[in-house]
Amino acid sequence: MRTKIVRKRLADLPPLTEEQKAELQALAERPDSEIDTSDIPELTEEFWKNAVRGRFYKPTKTSTTVRIDSDVLAWLRSQGKGYQSRINAILRREMLASLKNG
Repeated sequence: MRTKIVRKRLADLPPLTEEQKAELQALAERPDSEIDTSDIPELTEEFWKNAVRGRFYKPTKTSTTVRIDSDVLAWLRSQGKGYQSRINAILRREMLASLKNG
């Protein structure tokens, strides 16, 4: 059975009612010590050792036109199918390194 994924943009959602705004404000003002976590198992170091960042993250793709040096494109294509995915992986690696280094 296939399930249709429905995506909503924040701008498309109806505005909050005054009651909803008041409830959110009350929750924001509640101290952490008042939150009942008795039904939530405590996360151990073992859990975090096996955790994977972004495991279910799937970014949207945007089609674009990019001018690339011919020798660079030839090198990417010479590695077989999936050269566009390799371009994306290289760019993502550089983006993450740049973000990490500030």
